[in-house]
Amino acid sequence: MIRSMTGFGRGEYAGDSLKFTVEIKSVNHRYLDTNVRIPKEYAFMDTSIRSEVKQYLGRGKVDIFVTYQIIGDVNYGLQFNEHLAQEYVDAYECMAKRFGLENDLTVSKLGAMPEIFRLNEDDMNEEEVWSVLKEALDQALEMLVASRTAEGENLKKDLAGKLDALKTGVDRIQERYPMILEAYENRLKEKIADVLGDRQIDESRLAAEVVLFADKLATDEETVRLKSHIDAMKKELEKGGDVGRKLDFIAQEMNREANTILSKANDLETSDIAIDLKTGIEKIREQVQNIE
Repeated sequence: MIRSMTGFGRGEYAGDSLKFTVEIKSVNHRYLDTNVRIPKEYAFMDTSIRSEVKQYLGRGKVDIFVTYQIIGDVNYGLQFNEHLAQEYVDAYECMAKRFGLENDLTVSKLGAMPEIFRLNEDDMNEEEVWSVLKEALDQALEMLVASRTAEGENLKKDLAGKLDALKTGVDRIQERYPMILEAYENRLKEKIADVLGDRQIDESRLAAEVVLFADKLATDEETVRLKSHIDAMKKELEKGGDVGRKLDFIAQEMNREANTILSKANDLETSDIAIDLKTGIEKIREQVQNIE
């Protein structure tokens, strides 16, 4: 199964006294980069959250947002940060005077300010709190994986179509090669005939010139390798798993072969096909960057 690195997940779970809500967003990244935003009183669970994420994801930039709500009876104390509350009050008074506005600060607004209240960690049952948060986290991760998997299947279909188009282009270049040689040989014969007039053409010299020309623009090795890379990428897509890095490497090799083919191109049609190959490979590389 192919998975994208882009997705979203949300989970919510309530225990006896707490309800946690977890939202997760992920985008592509070379490695697994997890950023956890959690209320300060529950920061002790940061490491556990990161460990849990590793059970589900291999790569991606992952942003996790954790919020909570106190419900039912709370068995641990609620602390009031008086010093910080005073700073908020002073700041509101200062703004009201500075801008000539009414100071509409109320107790309820003050209490809603960040870090004004916090739970007494000494009275917390950390294992119980983690069990509640883990349920919400796992829900969010499962939804995230499902969305990344659905997007991955779309990427797989899109890449399969692009790879088929590449193979068609390589086939056209291979078919074009003998026609280019024949056209060159005919032009060479005409030029020699113009110079020699009625004198006999040295067929061995002519053949040697054609061989030299053929060697300069021969792309059989590059086209064979390019086809091999196309087949290899298709196999990796079918195999699935964490194949993003390998697909990126294969795409780089494909681009290398296409560059060589373009440098050897001797006629307009072959050049156009080679340019289309490079364009197609670049699109594939862009898509591959999103695969886990």
